[in-house]
Amino acid sequence: MSENVGAVARAMKNCCLTDLRVVAPKCEITNDKARASSSGSEDILLNAKIFKTLEEATSDLNTVFATTARDRSMEKPLYLPHEAMEKLTENSGVIFGCERTGLTNDDLMLADAIINIPLNPNHSSLNLAQAVLIVSYEHFKLGVKPHDNSKELATKSELAHFFKNLEEKLDTKEYFKIEEKRPRMLRNLQNIFNRSMLTSQEIRTLHGVINHLSKD
Repeated sequence: MSENVGAVARAMKNCCLTDLRVVAPKCEITNDKARASSSGSEDILLNAKIFKTLEEATSDLNTVFATTARDRSMEKPLYLPHEAMEKLTENSGVIFGCERTGLTNDDLMLADAIINIPLNPNHSSLNLAQAVLIVSYEHFKLGVKPHDNSKELATKSELAHFFKNLEEKLDTKEYFKIEEKRPRMLRNLQNIFNRSMLTSQEIRTLHGVINHLSKD
């Protein structure tokens, strides 16, 4: 809903955040409803970047956190909001899902870690803007950004290129014997490398290893 996006912009501006990225919006994010609920944060709406896919929206980031209230049984680090904000660098991002369905497993696969907001277990559902405000406020409370080591880490675009190369090489060796298990196996492999917080140099090294091992 336009009103939700406007309220997100308001929450961000409350906490001095400006870089809003919206993936495949199903509403107009700069209409009168969005502007009204933004309450003076129209500049964030007008400067928001629109992307077709989450992969594109996160491709230039080094570290990505995802918010979810559900246990997806994924082997990813789990942090409270204040713990996650302490680990952010200047080239990090936080993913919030749409209000009706949240984030899919494929969305979460792109994240390095999960943020969980502990609430009443019998009523833990949050409005999108409420979730954004809680996480943003924890970032705002820090005041000074932590040491930025983002230049050393590989971007999501570099990781995606590596995953594609790995999948192609595994295909040539007929690694995926059971097609039905392929999506889950790929997710598990990606999660392993996402958790490792690899640098650009390490990604290049892994490319070289995989290319060498795949030679006939």
